[in-house]
Amino acid sequence: MNMSASSSAPAAPVLLVGVDLGLPHFDGALEELGLLAQTAGMQPVVRVVCKRKAPDAALFVGSGKADEIRFLAQQHGAQEVLFDQALSPAQQRNLERHLELPVNDRTLLILQIFAQRARSHEGKLQVELARLQYISTRLVRRWSHLERQSGGIGMRGGPGEKQIELDRRMISDAIKRIKERLHKVKRQRQTQRRQRERRDTFNISLVGYTNAGKSTLFNALVKARAYAADQLFATLDTTTRQLYLGEAGRSVSLSDTVGFIRDLPNGLIDAFEATLQEAVDADLLLHVVDAANPNFPEQIAEVQRVLGEIGAAHVPQILVFNKTDALENERKPAHLQDVYELDGVQVPRIFVSARAGDGLQALRDALTQAAVAHAEPTAGMTLEGGPELDSPQA
Repeated sequence: MNMSASSSAPAAPVLLVGVDLGLPHFDGALEELGLLAQTAGMQPVVRVVCKRKAPDAALFVGSGKADEIRFLAQQHGAQEVLFDQALSPAQQRNLERHLELPVNDRTLLILQIFAQRARSHEGKLQVELARLQYISTRLVRRWSHLERQSGGIGMRGGPGEKQIELDRRMISDAIKRIKERLHKVKRQRQTQRRQRERRDTFNISLVGYTNAGKSTLFNALVKARAYAADQLFATLDTTTRQLYLGEAGRSVSLSDTVGFIRDLPNGLIDAFEATLQEAVDADLLLHVVDAANPNFPEQIAEVQRVLGEIGAAHVPQILVFNKTDALENERKPAHLQDVYELDGVQVPRIFVSARAGDGLQALRDALTQAAVAHAEPTAGMTLEGGPELDSPQA
């Protein structure tokens, strides 16, 4: 997989594979994997879906289906095969031998996109850490011969050390250096947070599934120019701006964060700890949802899962159902504000179109209520499930 593919280069044809193992929310059309591939600069030319009770230990799909994949890849001119599930190093190696094509999985695809999109020094460090942790388990693919010897006078490890051992040591040293640099970044962020706490700043973080429109909403609220595009993972780096709320008579801190996605690699969650800490330390989360996506309940559940994993499940939320301009008339909400049950808690919900500007005043009013309640805890607000809104229920 080319990690530095130029956007001007022709899209490489790829074959997509998904295996239905009977788990909930299986993407039978491989729609999300296809979007990920296109985001990475590839062009899906054929999609293969099959059912199994459990993955085949050697090939994940079994030899018969692997033969079919090889035939379809040759027939459609696919240059690479992408699996929607994570492959073990052995499965990946066996599939490449069987198919005679490069084989990669969803995890590496997401890593590639992150590598292409990271702009800040911190973002690049985080992506590189996750990438090194991923390839460290797959070194045997690069040095399968293992007979290549290295070493000699003056070389670390002495004569006869195998190349794979040298590679593993180099990667381990690189991971250690990056972790040390990220630890410094984390300390800097902690210092910045303490300064905000001393100023009694009300901190709001935007969270949500990738491509829900977080950056567009961020720009609409603070009149900023954070990068926003209709694509997966357009934003990786946290952007923080001050948002002035006139009726509250104060400014609040608003942060745009990286989007979540189903099966986000654990290594990426760990690597982006410093960035995701913005959500953990927030006073309020604006959970942005793509209201036009029919799979929004599953996307909400995935965001909730990741928030729980990073320790942000306790932070009050307002659900912001975005992209109402993309809804068909029969699906448009009867009320712009209501409540939505989230993990057994009634959470305020506001419908907006960040692109068209619809509903933004109602959202600003809700943020004003939350900011006032934070400054005056006895002001009749409940932050258990978010600020109370003067609106009918759905």
